[in-house]
Amino acid sequence: MPGPDRATARACLLAATTGTDHADAMRALVVRFDIQDADAARRFDELTEEAVVAITAHEPGTLVYATHAVHGEPLARVFYEVYADDDAFAAHEAAAHVVAFHARKDPLLSRPPRVEHLTPQRTKGGPA
Repeated sequence: MPGPDRATARACLLAATTGTDHADAMRALVVRFDIQDADAARRFDELTEEAVVAITAHEPGTLVYATHAVHGEPLARVFYEVYADDDAFAAHEAAAHVVAFHARKDPLLSRPPRVEHLTPQRTKGGPA
């Protein structure tokens, strides 16, 4: 998945390391998903791929949407998300492709996702 363009990445990094208003406006979060079984994990990954394609194409305010499998935990996934501001996050959550992703992935989970909203601090190599 491509990352933010150089100008966006630089602005995010500058904001995160200098404490400017841009850092305060950004919204970042980490979400952990625990999945029921291997078949559900395969389907979850397919749904995630579809969602990331749509997010990349239609959400300019989504600066980073990084999805990860967890080493040693084949039924766990972690997403790291960075949005330009609260409006970009609200637009993401309201987007038809995200609403559909949530509806289709929820039955695959063994428990509700764990969502942690982050406050930007000093960073090397990326936004927030």
